[in-house]
Amino acid sequence: MARPVVGIVGNTSLLNDQYPIHAAGTMNTIAVAQVSGCLPLIIPSDPSLVSVEELLETCDGFLLTGGRPNVHPEEYGEPATEAHGTFDRARDAIALGLVRACVERGQPFFGVCRGFQEVNVAMGGTLYPEIRELPGRMNHRMPPDGTMEQKFELRHDVTFTQGGLFHEVLGAPKVRTNTLHGQGIKAAGPRVVIDGFAEDGTPEAIYIKDAPGFTLAVQWHPEWDAGNDPVSRPLFERFGAAAQAWADSKHQRMLKSA
Repeated sequence: MARPVVGIVGNTSLLNDQYPIHAAGTMNTIAVAQVSGCLPLIIPSDPSLVSVEELLETCDGFLLTGGRPNVHPEEYGEPATEAHGTFDRARDAIALGLVRACVERGQPFFGVCRGFQEVNVAMGGTLYPEIRELPGRMNHRMPPDGTMEQKFELRHDVTFTQGGLFHEVLGAPKVRTNTLHGQGIKAAGPRVVIDGFAEDGTPEAIYIKDAPGFTLAVQWHPEWDAGNDPVSRPLFERFGAAAQAWADSKHQRMLKSA
């Protein structure tokens, strides 16, 4: 049987500082293929190339990946400042509408880092441009130096709501995670449930209230060593099961209409 197709929301980048590409990290494709058990398909996140409607029909689920550019603050009604960093308006145009459509349809998505922030903004929330400048907050950014292992090492705990969704999925009220982000949730969207916090009060785990499908998103990077990490693996496994269920239901609908 064919694997469910997971669209990996890609980023626009430059190869060798001059050749434009649409790309996604190999750790994302490995996690989707080897842990979620799905067929990874990198999406060129540009509304001049693809539409939300086409993506919804082509894919069974979506991985909203991390990325250096931030969601443009105009998307949540605030002016851009130097602290907001760089932007990717083409990705904004695809990802935000895709989140809202998936919530309505019950089609699964898994948000990671920037993807976590996209989910909040798509559902009416706002973001802080720089978490480390807030009183009492730690620096959540990726260390500028060191090996990949050192940059992605586990550096802080996330505590979940007792008996909440993340507690149920991960089987623990508190887990150790990595942290590689500058922005974070300022105000949660009306239906965004903050289900986990870092030690300094930064929201780190969310889902959408009363959504019919899988809508989990995390502020850390579970795609790193997803096959071995005891926190990452169950998240990608549960996401893969949701994508499989969507694919199965789509297949049944096609058989009935044949």
